[in-house]
Amino acid sequence: MLDPADDLVLLFTALSAAADAEVRRRVEAAGFTGLRQAHGYLFQHLIPGPARISELAAKLGMTPQGVSKTVTELARLGYARRSVDEGDQRGRVVELTERGLGAIEAARTARADLRAHYQEVLGPAAAEAVLTGLRRLAVETGALAELTARRLRPIHGT
Repeated sequence: MLDPADDLVLLFTALSAAADAEVRRRVEAAGFTGLRQAHGYLFQHLIPGPARISELAAKLGMTPQGVSKTVTELARLGYARRSVDEGDQRGRVVELTERGLGAIEAARTARADLRAHYQEVLGPAAAEAVLTGLRRLAVETGALAELTARRLRPIHGT
C-alpha cells in the first residue's frame, strides 16, 4: 500500500481541502459569515454581472429550482439579490450585492496571503518548481481550461 505522504492525488486532495478551509475561515473572520464552498461557484458566474436563474443553472449543472434555493439563501444572507428580468417579466435575474462583492475581495485577499505563505514555506526555487509542475498538470488534464473558462461545478451537497 502506498504511503499517503507519497500519493500525489491524496496530497492534492488534502492540500486543496486545507487551503479551502483556511480561505473560508479567513473570509468568515473578515465578517462574511454563512458561506459554503458551493456558493463560490455561483459567485464566479455573477462577477461579470447579473445573470438569469436558467443561465446559472445551465452553467452549474443544476436545476433552476436548485439555483433558486441557493440564491434565496444568499439573498437572506445579504450576498445577492434577485429581480425581475426587464426583457422577460417571467424570468429572474440575480446579481451580487456590495456584501457579495466584499466577500469575493476577502476571499481573494485570503488566497493571496495563503499563496505567499506557501511560497515562503517552500522557498523561491521550490515554489517555482512546484508551480511549473502544477501548471503542466493543470494544462495536460484540462483543469486549467475548466478553471479559466469558469466551468468548474460544485459537488452537490457542499
